This record gives sequence, C-alpha cells and structure tokens, in this order.
Amino acid sequence: MVSPLIVALDVPTQSEAADLARLLQPYVGGFKVGLELLMGEGPAAVSRVIEVGSPVFVDAKLHDIPNTVARAARRLGEIGARWVTVHASGGEEMVRVATEALAESSEGRAGALAVTVLTSLDQNGLATTGVERILGDQVAAMAELGARAGAEGVVCAVTEAPLVKGSGLDLTIVTPGIRPAGAESSDQRRVATPGAAIEAGADLLVVGRPITAAPDPVAAAITIAGEIASAISGA
Repeated sequence: MVSPLIVALDVPTQSEAADLARLLQPYVGGFKVGLELLMGEGPAAVSRVIEVGSPVFVDAKLHDIPNTVARAARRLGEIGARWVTVHASGGEEMVRVATEALAESSEGRAGALAVTVLTSLDQNGLATTGVERILGDQVAAMAELGARAGAEGVVCAVTEAPLVKGSGLDLTIVTPGIRPAGAESSDQRRVATPGAAIEAGADLLVVGRPITAAPDPVAAAITIAGEIASAISGA
C-alpha cells in the first residue's frame, strides 16, 4: 500500500466516489465505501471504486442472523471487497460465518473487520445501550471475540487501540475518527490526530470529511499522508 491512509468516500453517487478515488489514488492506501453509497447505489458503487485499482474497505457493518450475514459477506467478497465490517456485538458465530464466506468467495483475498464500539459513543452513550462494562473493557472483549471468530482485524477508536495492540491478538487495527489538529470532530466523540493514531498502534487510518470536504482534496490527502509517514518514521 502507498500509505496506511484509507479515505472514506462518503458521497451520494458512485460517479462522485470514482472521480474522488481516481484523484486521490496516487497518494493514499485505499478507500472506504460506506452505508450512504451502499444504500443509494448498491454494490455497483463498490465495483466502480474497485476499478480504480486500490484496496476497498466496505463499511457495511453487517449485523443480522448468521445465514443472512454470510450471504451478504459472500456477495461482497465476490465483487472484490478487500475488507468488510461486521458488528462484533452480533456474536461469535455471526462473525465467523462472515469471515468464512468472505474467504471462500474471494479465494482468500478478503477479510472481516470486527466493529467493537462506534466512535460516536462515549461511556454514557454505551451505557444507554445496556452495556455495563467500561468502554475500554467492551472494546477489548469485542476484539477477543473477533479474533476467536477469525476476523482479520478490528475497528476501534484510537483511544482504545493500545488495549488491542497490547493484548497480543494478531489483528489489524483500523481507526476511524481521525482528524488533523484543529479540525472539527463533528458527530464523532472519540477522535485523534493521525500522529496519535500511529503512536497508539493503528495499522490503517480512516479519514473522510477532512479530505473529501476540503477545498483541495489532493492537498489535504498529501498533508495527512505526510503526517502519517512522519509519525511512522518517528516511531
């Protein structure tokens, strides 16, 4: 990969997504297709971005009965997704069948990423869902579940990345909620700078609006990729 930087293509149409991907492809490591594109344009949007030539992370956040999740994961593996997110809170069996379906349909090229606790939740928000654990403990528990189920990695906030890194689990750590210093956090609660994410042990960093909504997305991507490269060199 050119960089650990994954750009979230949170735009309404596949044409916009493909145009952005082509523009940014030389400077970043891959792209994320999320629910806005999936619900509006369907899996064709994933295929369109894959054609650009970089790895594509499909943030489908699958969470249903195991049979349904396996069928959805198999379809995304068939069209070329490199990673697909599944909610670890759906249970170990659900994550396992998603992992197996992805591997089978992609001939081993695709992996599942287990979502631990959304970065839009803080401790109080987590408690309203009925989870009584401390937020960090919940992230650790979901990461362990993902590892047992065969997930390639986990999605967690930078604040909890050291817990996952220090657990000794063989997992790729993907961190959303990345914001350059001074940027607005918007609807995210647990955010961090690119440098802090690398220091915390993140392997892939997901950045959306600070790049896609910037007046010059290429300049923004180059700046953030540079921050990441400097942090890696320093580490």
